[in-house]
Amino acid sequence: MDLNDISREIIGSAIEVQRTLGPGLLESAYEACLKYELEKRGLKVQSQVGLPVHYDEIRLDIGYKIDLPVEDSVIVELKSIQKLAPIHEAQLLSYLKLSNKRLGLLINFNVKLLKEGIKRIVNKF
Repeated sequence: MDLNDISREIIGSAIEVQRTLGPGLLESAYEACLKYELEKRGLKVQSQVGLPVHYDEIRLDIGYKIDLPVEDSVIVELKSIQKLAPIHEAQLLSYLKLSNKRLGLLINFNVKLLKEGIKRIVNKF
Protein backbone atom coordinates (compact mmCIF):
# COMPACT_ATOMS: atom_id res chain seq x y z
CA MET A 1 0.00 0.00 0.00
CA ASP A 2 1.19 3.50 -0.74
CA LEU A 3 0.69 6.48 1.57
CA ASN A 4 -2.53 7.55 -0.15
CA ASP A 5 -4.04 4.06 0.20
CA ILE A 6 -3.11 3.94 3.88
CA SER A 7 -4.49 7.44 4.39
CA ARG A 8 -7.82 6.47 2.77
CA GLU A 9 -8.11 3.43 5.05
CA ILE A 10 -7.35 5.52 8.14
CA ILE A 11 -9.91 8.18 7.20
CA GLY A 12 -12.54 5.56 6.36
CA SER A 13 -11.91 3.85 9.68
CA ALA A 14 -12.07 7.13 11.58
CA ILE A 15 -15.37 8.01 9.90
CA GLU A 16 -16.78 4.64 10.93
CA VAL A 17 -15.65 5.14 14.54
CA GLN A 18 -17.06 8.67 14.71
CA ARG A 19 -20.32 7.60 13.05
CA THR A 20 -20.71 4.85 15.64
CA LEU A 21 -19.63 6.74 18.77
CA GLY A 22 -20.47 10.33 17.89
CA PRO A 23 -18.64 13.34 19.33
CA GLY A 24 -18.05 14.08 23.01
CA LEU A 25 -16.01 11.15 24.32
CA LEU A 26 -12.46 11.13 25.60
CA GLU A 27 -9.60 10.83 23.13
CA SER A 28 -8.64 7.46 24.62
CA ALA A 29 -11.99 5.93 23.59
CA TYR A 30 -11.55 7.03 19.98
CA GLU A 31 -7.95 5.82 19.99
CA ALA A 32 -8.86 2.32 21.16
CA CYS A 33 -11.74 2.03 18.70
CA LEU A 34 -9.74 3.39 15.77
CA LYS A 35 -6.89 1.00 16.52
CA TYR A 36 -9.36 -1.89 16.54
CA GLU A 37 -11.00 -0.73 13.29
CA LEU A 38 -7.63 -0.39 11.53
CA GLU A 39 -6.54 -3.85 12.68
CA LYS A 40 -9.87 -5.23 11.48
CA ARG A 41 -9.00 -3.85 8.04
CA GLY A 42 -5.65 -5.64 8.11
CA LEU A 43 -3.41 -2.68 8.85
CA LYS A 44 -0.44 -2.79 11.19
CA VAL A 45 -1.01 -0.25 13.94
CA GLN A 46 0.47 0.47 17.35
CA SER A 47 -0.64 2.88 20.04
CA GLN A 48 1.22 5.32 22.26
CA VAL A 49 4.66 4.65 20.80
CA GLY A 50 7.51 6.55 22.44
CA LEU A 51 9.28 9.16 20.32
CA PRO A 52 12.76 10.10 21.49
CA VAL A 53 14.50 13.37 20.70
CA HIS A 54 18.04 13.14 19.31
CA TYR A 55 20.16 16.09 20.30
CA ASP A 56 23.92 16.56 19.98
CA GLU A 57 24.56 12.82 19.52
CA ILE A 58 22.42 11.76 22.48
CA ARG A 59 18.98 10.21 22.66
CA LEU A 60 16.54 11.80 25.09
CA ASP A 61 13.40 9.94 26.09
CA ILE A 62 11.38 12.97 27.09
CA GLY A 63 7.94 11.40 27.07
CA TYR A 64 6.63 12.24 23.61
CA LYS A 65 4.20 9.61 22.33
CA ILE A 66 2.80 9.00 18.87
CA ASP A 67 -0.90 8.17 19.21
CA LEU A 68 -1.16 5.70 16.31
CA PRO A 69 1.65 4.93 13.89
CA VAL A 70 0.06 3.01 11.00
CA GLU A 71 2.00 0.67 8.71
CA ASP A 72 5.24 2.23 10.03
CA SER A 73 4.63 5.11 7.64
CA VAL A 74 1.69 7.35 8.66
CA ILE A 75 1.40 9.08 12.03
CA VAL A 76 -2.12 9.60 13.33
CA GLU A 77 -2.52 12.22 16.05
CA LEU A 78 -5.94 12.18 17.70
CA LYS A 79 -7.83 14.93 19.50
CA SER A 80 -11.25 15.30 21.05
CA ILE A 81 -11.40 19.06 21.54
CA GLN A 82 -13.62 21.98 20.66
CA LYS A 83 -11.40 23.21 17.80
CA LEU A 84 -8.03 22.36 16.31
CA ALA A 85 -5.40 25.08 16.73
CA PRO A 86 -2.16 25.76 14.84
CA ILE A 87 -0.19 24.28 17.76
CA HIS A 88 -1.77 20.87 17.06
CA GLU A 89 -0.55 21.00 13.46
CA ALA A 90 2.90 22.08 14.67
CA GLN A 91 2.96 19.15 17.11
CA LEU A 92 2.22 16.65 14.36
CA LEU A 93 4.76 18.21 12.01
CA SER A 94 7.39 17.98 14.78
CA TYR A 95 6.53 14.30 15.29
CA LEU A 96 6.91 13.71 11.54
CA LYS A 97 10.31 15.39 11.54
CA LEU A 98 11.54 13.58 14.67
CA SER A 99 10.47 10.20 13.28
CA ASN A 100 11.54 10.95 9.70
CA LYS A 101 8.05 10.17 8.37
CA ARG A 102 6.39 11.88 5.43
CA LEU A 103 2.64 11.86 6.19
CA GLY A 104 0.51 12.54 9.24
CA LEU A 105 -3.20 12.83 9.89
CA LEU A 106 -4.53 15.07 12.63
CA ILE A 107 -8.04 13.90 13.53
CA ASN A 108 -10.41 15.72 15.89
CA PHE A 109 -13.37 13.52 16.79
CA ASN A 110 -15.29 16.27 18.59
CA VAL A 111 -17.09 17.51 15.44
CA LYS A 112 -20.47 16.81 13.83
CA LEU A 113 -18.97 15.65 10.51
CA LEU A 114 -15.54 14.07 10.76
CA LYS A 115 -14.34 15.57 7.47
CA GLU A 116 -14.40 18.92 9.30
CA GLY A 117 -11.95 17.55 11.86
CA ILE A 118 -9.26 16.04 9.61
CA LYS A 119 -6.00 17.74 8.64
CA ARG A 120 -3.42 16.08 6.42
CA ILE A 121 0.12 17.18 7.25
CA VAL A 122 3.07 16.48 4.93
CA ASN A 123 6.70 16.61 6.06
CA LYS A 124 8.65 18.09 3.17
CA PHE A 125 11.93 17.01 4.81
